[in-house]
Amino acid sequence: MRGQTDDQLPLFHVFNVEERIRSDHPLRDIKRRVDRILASMSARFETAYSRTGRPSVPPERLLKALLLMALYSVRSERQLCERIDTDLLFRWFLDLQPSDAAFDATTFTHNRQRLEDHDLTKTFFGAVVSEALAAGLCSEHFSVDGTLIESFASAKSFQPKGSDDEPKDSNGFQPRNAEVDFHGQKRTNETHQSRTDAESRLYRKGPGKEAKLAHLGHALGENRHGLIMAISVTEANGTAERSATFAMLDELQTTRGVQPKTLGADKGYDDGQFFQDMEARQIDLHVPLSKPLGDPKGERHLDRRRGMEARQRMQARGHTDGYRLSQKCRKKIEEVFGWLKGIAGLGRSRVVGRWKLQQLLEVGAAAYNLVRLRKLKPA
Repeated sequence: MRGQTDDQLPLFHVFNVEERIRSDHPLRDIKRRVDRILASMSARFETAYSRTGRPSVPPERLLKALLLMALYSVRSERQLCERIDTDLLFRWFLDLQPSDAAFDATTFTHNRQRLEDHDLTKTFFGAVVSEALAAGLCSEHFSVDGTLIESFASAKSFQPKGSDDEPKDSNGFQPRNAEVDFHGQKRTNETHQSRTDAESRLYRKGPGKEAKLAHLGHALGENRHGLIMAISVTEANGTAERSATFAMLDELQTTRGVQPKTLGADKGYDDGQFFQDMEARQIDLHVPLSKPLGDPKGERHLDRRRGMEARQRMQARGHTDGYRLSQKCRKKIEEVFGWLKGIAGLGRSRVVGRWKLQQLLEVGAAAYNLVRLRKLKPA
């Protein structure tokens, strides 16, 4: 017989939330692992908050909400809070009762500085990396790469330094979104600066590509399963990729005691001094050469001659099986950037300030590793 809708709303609802989430849901494994990691961070949370005053939104809930934002491609914190208010799966993941009110989107704004002051997102990402290391899922062979992350600023905000003039249209008015013609103007980072995001730089990733206001994101990954071992955000410039590599290697060595044997990279890392520094660390580099080799015997300058010799040694390593395997595995780090920029929504920054973008990248990298760990080593 035909079923009928009941227009009379019940006064109470009695159901078990656990039964509404299927037993093989991917979030179940991630939730068990994340809850265990956050429980180990309880002492750090205690130092970040006062013992008096009004109770805050639990920091565990904030970090888990940021994870959901990356895992489900939620484009903004306001949309995330709307999903939390209506989505039973999100409430279950955040340990919210169906009758509890969702927190406001400004909660993230108010607590972002606290997360930075106490390195909470960095500690959380490091704990996920430690889980992968403890499970024996990481190899001694690594890859490094950088990617362009567009700034949360338009090209119109890139104005001459010290200028207070607002963009005007052809009639002299100052509309909210004025039309601006930059044709024929020479704009450089030395003479111009973004009014919206002062830390962004006008940068072009490669020949023939347009210049954009951007930051550079960097990732250090291991080659066996493509797990992210370190992540960083720097100013967009020509030497940032090599400088960030040293910083990430130092942090990995200091905090995790991990020293890679080999390191694969693309031709953007072709630099004689960079090769020498890596050889001093006893790391075998696997980098394709982008420029022709010079003759070191005819070079009188000592530093240049040593750089040429280092590039010759790199060319000799390029004929080995290890080099070919390293370059093949290096493509896994491209998948990392594809996931972070496509799924986690970090192709363009949602925040102003490099340290805020660093937080989002750390949470996004932790989310990527958790998805991989669910398949490699279920909790």
